[in-house]
Amino acid sequence: MGTSESTYGIPEENMLSFLPDFIFQTITQIRPAFLREHGVRLLLMDFDNTMLPYTTDRPEQPLLDWIAGMQDAGITLCIVSNSHKQRVPHFSQQYHVPCVTHAAKPGTRGIREAMARYGAAPQQTALVGDQIYTDVLGAKRAGITAIAVRSIHNHTVWLKLRHLLELPFLAMARKRRVET
Repeated sequence: MGTSESTYGIPEENMLSFLPDFIFQTITQIRPAFLREHGVRLLLMDFDNTMLPYTTDRPEQPLLDWIAGMQDAGITLCIVSNSHKQRVPHFSQQYHVPCVTHAAKPGTRGIREAMARYGAAPQQTALVGDQIYTDVLGAKRAGITAIAVRSIHNHTVWLKLRHLLELPFLAMARKRRVET
């Protein structure tokens, strides 16, 4: 039985997958060597609760060091966020990390915009985020590598509930955890 493909050339079974390709505890545990080993040269990053908690605009030094290390290693970084708030473009400008806002994940518009901006093919691109239903699903729909990380801070009932609903998918993907 052959695999049918979508209009994007992505196998149909990947279009609605909620399982990440890799799981890390935090974004700062992802190393340039790991990305290069998997052919990734463009790393798209969710912002809220992946890079920074919703409750602050100030990054901690380990995140800034990680950004500098990735950039020094030649990994192109771009924030792809659903946010409509000015905190994302402000961070982008202040810390020299480009961004695409209003990305509408799990739709692929924002992801494809970032890929086009940097001339990256799907197999050269990964998206890291804390949400299965937006970040992982959006990455899968775009045909790129999906990397899940733990949410930095689930500070509301809704975020805690969403996390509970994601647990079955994370459990199914437990063998995809990368220990650092």
